[in-house]
Amino acid sequence: MDPDRMVELAEALAAAKSRRDVPAAMALLHPEMVLESPALGTTARGPAENVTALRRFFASFPDYDVALQGHAANRDALVCWGTARMTLTGTRFGVEPSGRRAELPVFIRFAFKDDLIAGEYFFFDLAELCAQSGVSADAVRRRLFRDRER
Repeated sequence: MDPDRMVELAEALAAAKSRRDVPAAMALLHPEMVLESPALGTTARGPAENVTALRRFFASFPDYDVALQGHAANRDALVCWGTARMTLTGTRFGVEPSGRRAELPVFIRFAFKDDLIAGEYFFFDLAELCAQSGVSADAVRRRLFRDRER
């Protein structure tokens, strides 16, 4: 796939996610899409799981905004880096949110198929998110990974 097209798709996805526009995001994703977020211990496969994952993420971070600042690509993959801004809300993470907004570096590896995004590996530092959000990283990890083991 042409690297310029990869960047175009990644930027369109970043814009849709920054608007928290699930239908627009899904329109860019291949039916075999795999979304991995190791910091949260989650993997979503296929359309239904990706819709659920996005809605759940946006419920936890209702002001999520990401700006892609650079990238590297070959014919098979694209890696982008940038900054995500978000405020932790709700009880999903097992802590009382402080209302403080975090600003974090993010790294995203994309895979493509049939002119759509077929894979997204979304990496950020959970401990830094917790520190900037004023919550216990240990408590959040216990909640996230205890829930995952069930």
